[in-house]
Amino acid sequence: MAVTSIMTTGAEIIAKEGANVSASVTDAMHDGWVLQAESKVNILMRINFSDLVTAGLNADVKGILSDIVSRMVAINGIMYDTSGYTIREAESKVTLLRDGVMSGWSLIKDKKMTRFIQDA
Repeated sequence: MAVTSIMTTGAEIIAKEGANVSASVTDAMHDGWVLQAESKVNILMRINFSDLVTAGLNADVKGILSDIVSRMVAINGIMYDTSGYTIREAESKVTLLRDGVMSGWSLIKDKKMTRFIQDA
């Protein structure tokens, strides 16, 4: 079974989680976290990017949505069971992932950037 997502891929999520993520994290868990993350993006932006992606949003601008969603899901995967990481490793990974999410939010929250994404 593969991760079902509109804005990102299972491979991107797994790459961001890293090699030490718990083997007990399942595709079903990823699917739930993806749905939550994609919903947050749509609601925060007040734009249904899921529909835009499905309708054929350009891959070069879709990348920022994929990055944000995959980072949000990877944080959940790491935090689900941190036993594969030292505390410092888990904290560092989560901090770096969160920083990437915040950077992505700041870009897409700018209405000029949102318009650019929609018109691309």
